[in-house]
Amino acid sequence: MSTDASVPLAKNEDSPRGFAFALTAYLLWGFLPIYMKALAHISPAEVIAHRIVWSLPLAGIVLIVLGRTGDIRAALRSPRMLAMAALTASLITVNWGTYVWAIGAGHSLDAALGYFINPLFSIFLGSVLLKEKLQPLQIAAIALAALAVVVLAFDSGGIPWVALTLAISWGFYALFRKTLPLGPNQGFFLEVLLLSGPALLYILYLEFDSGQGHLYRTGFADTALLLGCGLITAVPLMIYANGAKLLKLSTIGIMQYIAPTMIFLIAVFAFHEPLGTARMIAFSLIWAGLFLYSWSMLQASRGR
Repeated sequence: MSTDASVPLAKNEDSPRGFAFALTAYLLWGFLPIYMKALAHISPAEVIAHRIVWSLPLAGIVLIVLGRTGDIRAALRSPRMLAMAALTASLITVNWGTYVWAIGAGHSLDAALGYFINPLFSIFLGSVLLKEKLQPLQIAAIALAALAVVVLAFDSGGIPWVALTLAISWGFYALFRKTLPLGPNQGFFLEVLLLSGPALLYILYLEFDSGQGHLYRTGFADTALLLGCGLITAVPLMIYANGAKLLKLSTIGIMQYIAPTMIFLIAVFAFHEPLGTARMIAFSLIWAGLFLYSWSMLQASRGR
């Protein structure tokens, strides 16, 4: 899943085509918990391995069609670029793994909370690591998010690690991904290329050594779902990447709430996860913080 609003824009204006692309991507991400729930009986590690392996040919076909395979050849000759891609690939693997586990284990609300926190954590990172100046409304928004985490920690007696892991892993992924001088499609292909070797070996081990694999041993439904992991991983990412280039940063910033809102609604009304008083307070604090963040972003956009 991607909520990064930092993709470079060709023009500072919105286009209907860009809006359609971005909306499609966010809707696909929003419905993703339903797909992941159908895979809940399979270990997250096996699901992630199949997401990686079956994404690779799809991403490769896109690069061939776009005529951008030369970018990959250049990247493979650059140790620095490979090291950075390995780092971003590791972070996205942590993010995917936590998300898949959370949905399967009945923690979809925590996943939604993590992706709601994400934009606020990103501006916090920008302030701490990139020395970006925070506006007063942004500081207030971050404070509300921190208070929400404290409320959940106090209620449960522990840190809400699912939400924080998702927010932190994606926040650092987006930050480091900016430093990778590759387009979004090329960067995604390079990441899954680096991960595909270990992922393929793990799948082969499960299928032919341990006998615990689900690709062809447990019926057609599991086979179809695992093969489809490539589609549900690669397609939304590449649709989003093309849509983001055709929209204003502020528009993408507002639209990124679509997916976590859908995850929240699915968790409550489809998966029947208990909301509880503490979670309702935490979500209210986060939503208030996101309102302040969005308002400050819109004000800045109008100023420009």
